[in-house]
Amino acid sequence: MNKLPIFSAAILVGALSTQAAGAQELILGYMMAKSGPYVSLANTIEIAVDLAVEEINNKGGVGGRKIKVVKFDTAGDPKQATTALRRFATDDAVLGVIGPFSSSEVRTTFPVGEREGVAQMSMASSAPGLTKGFTYGYRNTTDEGLVIDQVIAALKAKGLPAASGVAAYATDDVVSKSIGATVVPAMFKKHAISLKGSVDFQYAAFDLSPQVAQIKQFAPDIVGLGSPPEGAVNLAKELKRQNVSTRVIGGTTISDPELPKRMAGAGDNLTIGTTFFPDVNDRTKAFTAEFAKRAKAAGFERTDPNQFDASVYDIVYLYAEAMKNGSVTGEKAKLAAERTAVRDALAKIKNLPLLEGSISFTDGDAVKPVYVLEVKGGKWTLLDTRMPN
Repeated sequence: MNKLPIFSAAILVGALSTQAAGAQELILGYMMAKSGPYVSLANTIEIAVDLAVEEINNKGGVGGRKIKVVKFDTAGDPKQATTALRRFATDDAVLGVIGPFSSSEVRTTFPVGEREGVAQMSMASSAPGLTKGFTYGYRNTTDEGLVIDQVIAALKAKGLPAASGVAAYATDDVVSKSIGATVVPAMFKKHAISLKGSVDFQYAAFDLSPQVAQIKQFAPDIVGLGSPPEGAVNLAKELKRQNVSTRVIGGTTISDPELPKRMAGAGDNLTIGTTFFPDVNDRTKAFTAEFAKRAKAAGFERTDPNQFDASVYDIVYLYAEAMKNGSVTGEKAKLAAERTAVRDALAKIKNLPLLEGSISFTDGDAVKPVYVLEVKGGKWTLLDTRMPN
């Protein structure tokens, strides 16, 4: 009579063990920039992270295991980003890290991640060459040099004036300075555009009348701009005030859905490259609608997703694909090996169809479409779609 309860208990213990193994969580770390200098671009990214995790988990997770995300606000500070990475790697036992946001943060965290043996994937850092020398460092971004190259190629393909140019850039922002001082001159040379000169400014400077007076004197066909969105707004308004109609071009640093509205009619013909456009297909439209619903409910002023929101949404799916292909279990005893499996599986991803388009990786950098947008009638319009070679 006693054997039956013992047998039943054994079955129960076995069932509970199976359930526990099946319920093992797959932990990712997420470096947020919900405060600090990048807040206007990054404060809604959490919505996209949570949306992607919710979708994946509702469909059964990865191999029956749910994804869990632990979060840390770095405020865009490289020191805080390093603190976050170390906490994720040691205390939280993450399998991979979403972020950090900026190029300056990446420069400090990628070396630490390499030593810890944990993958990171940035959603925004776009300074050239940041992944070189790192096997655990990834970016679901497109190098600013490649983006601006495609913007100029689109202008040439459309027969728009681009024989001469001026470089304009913010000197107090690392990426902006790199774009203006290095990327723009190199791309002008590649496309046989005569560089007439350059002007620089502080990105928060309101009065850009001296710089625009110089641009007016140069009379270029295009101005290659390296700046955060605020600099683009101030430059466009001053160009209009001084009746200068030259086309301003730029990359992902000024890819802000609200930019045409913020320019108050001054930004027509501003042309940029970005990796997300909401009207590409049904999937992008559905994401945009759901994102807007959640952003409005959370009380955000901006409810349209930007390219960084789309990028981080895809990063969650990229990690899910890598964890699936790497047969990851989330067991702590296998942590080091499974972190390496995630890294290796990311590198092998080829043409995975995601929100931004088909994504592959080359030397840690994402290869994906570039959407060339221009401002017309106070809104972004699609000028061209440039597919990666």
